[in-house]
Amino acid sequence: MLRKRIKGKRLITLLSLLILFSLVLMTLNIKRDQSPFFFESLIVTIISPVQAVFTQAVSSISGVFEHYFFVVNSARENKELRMQIDQLSQEKNELTERVKQQERIARLIPNEEPQARQLTVATVIGRDATQWSKVVFIDKGTKQGVHENLAVMTNAGVIGHIIQSTGTTSKVLLITDSRSAVDSLFQGSRVTGVAVGTGTNAVKMKYVPMNAKVEVGDPILSSGLGGIFPKGLRIGVVSQIIKMKQGLFQDITVNPSADFSRLEEVLVLMP
Repeated sequence: MLRKRIKGKRLITLLSLLILFSLVLMTLNIKRDQSPFFFESLIVTIISPVQAVFTQAVSSISGVFEHYFFVVNSARENKELRMQIDQLSQEKNELTERVKQQERIARLIPNEEPQARQLTVATVIGRDATQWSKVVFIDKGTKQGVHENLAVMTNAGVIGHIIQSTGTTSKVLLITDSRSAVDSLFQGSRVTGVAVGTGTNAVKMKYVPMNAKVEVGDPILSSGLGGIFPKGLRIGVVSQIIKMKQGLFQDITVNPSADFSRLEEVLVLMP
């Protein structure tokens, strides 16, 4: 019984102290001004560093994600811009080539060519691979009315004639081929001869008499004989003359007017 009484008194005393302590805290809390209370200050002091570290960590992680997405978006935009630049460059090159092609085609038409003659513009699409044959292939054939034995030229002069045609392509024998022969004449003296290919970049003017007056630089034109090349088309100019003591004809070398190394577009002289 005594022990129970002592325990009861202790419990009452403990409760009384707790009540008294609560009243003191309430009183102090009521009387304090806007300055932080001691316990609040203590809690803030303990929690603030942890909160600061947590906030910094969150900010760092957020910054990393933002930077990552920024880099990814920038890389995607750069790739798209490079593709657009490549496409624009390609379109510019295509337009430039079209303009240059139109300029070349405009220069093809010779001023002295009669307007009544029909001309067909063709593009060179291939060359013979052998060094002994001087031929080119063009992208016009029988479907466009192009057939064998039609003359082919540029604005500079004759380049050859068609020896074979298919539906959409034709084979042109150049005047520099050793199989080619064009009836020709000297523009000044009107002396005739035959311009024969040599298999090189030069042409020989054959069957010119020894007494014919010929000089270096004389223009050579087609004579109109033979039924392929109309009269008056430029073939080349005399570059060398050799007169042998014995012989009937002069040895005359002619440089073609057309540049065979730069053939891109040509003219086919239609019937």
